[in-house]
Amino acid sequence: MLLITLDQFRGDSLSCAGHPVVQTPNLDTLAAQGVRFARHYSQAAPCAPGRACLYTGTYQMNNGVVANGTPLDARFDNVALAARRAGYRPALFGYTDTGIDPRVAEGPDDPRLSTYEGKLPGFDHELPLPETADAWVASLDELGYDTTGGALSLLAREHERPAEHGISAFLTDRLIEWIGRQDGPWFAHASHLRPHPPYSAAGTFSTMYHPDDLPDPLPTAPAGDRHPFHDLLLGIPAASAPTHEGRLRQIQSQYFGMISEVDAQLGRLWQALGAAGLWDDTLIVLTSDHGEQLGDQGLVGKLGFFESSYHIPAIIRDPTRPAGHGSVVERFTENVDILPTIAEAMGLEVPVQCDGMSLTAFLDGEEPAAWRRAAHYEFDWRDVYIRRGESGVGLGRHHLAGLRTEDAAYVHFGDSSWRAYDLAADSTWRTEITDPSRVLDLAQQMLDWRAHHTERTMSGALLTNGGIGRMPPGSVTHLR
Repeated sequence: MLLITLDQFRGDSLSCAGHPVVQTPNLDTLAAQGVRFARHYSQAAPCAPGRACLYTGTYQMNNGVVANGTPLDARFDNVALAARRAGYRPALFGYTDTGIDPRVAEGPDDPRLSTYEGKLPGFDHELPLPETADAWVASLDELGYDTTGGALSLLAREHERPAEHGISAFLTDRLIEWIGRQDGPWFAHASHLRPHPPYSAAGTFSTMYHPDDLPDPLPTAPAGDRHPFHDLLLGIPAASAPTHEGRLRQIQSQYFGMISEVDAQLGRLWQALGAAGLWDDTLIVLTSDHGEQLGDQGLVGKLGFFESSYHIPAIIRDPTRPAGHGSVVERFTENVDILPTIAEAMGLEVPVQCDGMSLTAFLDGEEPAAWRRAAHYEFDWRDVYIRRGESGVGLGRHHLAGLRTEDAAYVHFGDSSWRAYDLAADSTWRTEITDPSRVLDLAQQMLDWRAHHTERTMSGALLTNGGIGRMPPGSVTHLR
């Protein structure tokens, strides 16, 4: 079993998704032989919040991971722990950006209390690649490269070295070697950094896309029509897209180059699986932790309330379910659906905590009896105020929740403000809905969503007749 994440990967950046420029032949192959989920969404940004939702199958409002550095409550089940229950020893290549629960730390001096780059409980860290990427830097040093400045400097200069010496190739080399040593069922998580910044594609991929050939980003609304939070983001240098068109085009070209670069490495992996006779014996799940603005609405990075930061790819190839191969699912699916799907594939019950729903029916080419009508995501910026020394219930004001339906979007902010957008009339998120009845319907849908997914780990069981209902794995009595 293979779980692959490409960090900061937009959902429209696949050639099979109709992108006019980007070439992703190996992802196209995976989609043609699996199921592509065309309207798949991350539930949070940036990395740690997005990954907490992916790994635990829970919404941010329930897992509480609101920033890089927020601890992940140790009571939560996750994809690696589930794999262990199924008899695997799950191996991690890369990172999970998981903050340790302070209650399980080894005292106040535990170094894990000073980093958000911890390992998700349950994984064996076969190849650690935190921000320092020490193993990759050491490999470049052995090859004779000048590694002064460390990983960040080397990532920003990936274009100066051939792709076979890039960080994506390095991870792929180690993964292929590890797979070759396995003599039984295995579970691996390949957590690729790219296409994450710095915006520099390795080798010839850095010149693969000419800046003049790239599509224009989505425009931003005029001043006065924007929500104040949008204006706030536009005033942050790291979040605001370059005003010089040439610089923005360069960022776009390198971002798309990194996508094609990782795609090429996945092609090597597909070939290795085929050569080992494992292609038709390996469940492959590919997605991302969140998207990338890439100039849309005047922003870069992953933040705010526009769907460029949350619409991501998802492709699943289950060789035991050929009926769905080659299909494209247009229903709204979410990263919280991944853990339930993997759990079922491993023969486990879906964990009680999960907010998502299994995608298994879609893999069989079937339509589930009931499915969601919208995608949901959240963004929280209370960490800015925590760093200033603030605390208390007021931190919840610095939060938003988004609802994306077939033809509209509704965003509710923690300060009680809101915005509703008519996406059928204007896909650029600049035309607001003024009809009160439509706004009320969207607001009610969001309220329903929050009501239906209130944390319920113990609420599904009753202490009656020795216990009825369901409780999480590991309980004294695992009720059914």
